[in-house]
Amino acid sequence: MFATLAGKALVPVGLAVTGFMVVCCLVLYSVIRDDLHRAEIVHATNIADTILKSTRYAMHKSDRETLATIIRNVGEQRGVDHVRIFNKKGIVNFSAKSGEINRQMDKNAEGCIVCHKGTLPVTNLGTMQQARTFRSPEGMEVIAITAPIYNGPDCSSAACHIHPPGQKVLGTLDIGLSRAERDRSLTMLRIQMITFTLMSLILTIGGVTALLRRNVFLPVQKLRNYVESTENISDIPEPPPHLTHDLDIIATSYYKVKMNAADKKNNFEKSV
Repeated sequence: MFATLAGKALVPVGLAVTGFMVVCCLVLYSVIRDDLHRAEIVHATNIADTILKSTRYAMHKSDRETLATIIRNVGEQRGVDHVRIFNKKGIVNFSAKSGEINRQMDKNAEGCIVCHKGTLPVTNLGTMQQARTFRSPEGMEVIAITAPIYNGPDCSSAACHIHPPGQKVLGTLDIGLSRAERDRSLTMLRIQMITFTLMSLILTIGGVTALLRRNVFLPVQKLRNYVESTENISDIPEPPPHLTHDLDIIATSYYKVKMNAADKKNNFEKSV
């Protein structure tokens, strides 16, 4: 196959198209995956901000029941893995999972070590630094956001539970969202890209094959048949019609050479 004109023309085209499509799909998939990851972080951050704003009034009033209800309702939403609030000592005060309440959080655990890796805890983190991914005990991939609960004038002057103005962080909100939907989207995207690549490859190779067959392979075959059929005869017919420009020049030149050779042969025979 590689020795024929068709093989030498089609195989490189097929390999080039395949390589180009694969590289483009990999780059596009990587870009889309990164965009989805950033969108996940923004979504989780927005939810964390919404929870903080929703619970702030209940915190000012020291309404623990309302605060616990808000946390529990958010935790029951589809796609939410966990929601918890723990104080500056790392003890969980509120959680959507009742078994976590009053549990001591490990400062070296994932999500805590980011702020507590130094002698003094970090109080300001960027959005990307707040995010972390891990697998839950059930094997589900989770993206979590850790958002500090900052002290403010309305907190330090509250009558219910006064915090010193110098205490910058009162506690931390930790919310985790399942990445199952994101994984399903990426799986569907991979399937669609593979399907698109195969369809593009088939259509491209099919179109190139049809064009080459019409404009190259069939004219070359006609020229080959013409040369082979006139190789050992003296009465040479004219070149076949409808050849491409270059092949028509070759066929005409071959015809003239054969005619000149035949004329020389006839003249030689006559002179003898």
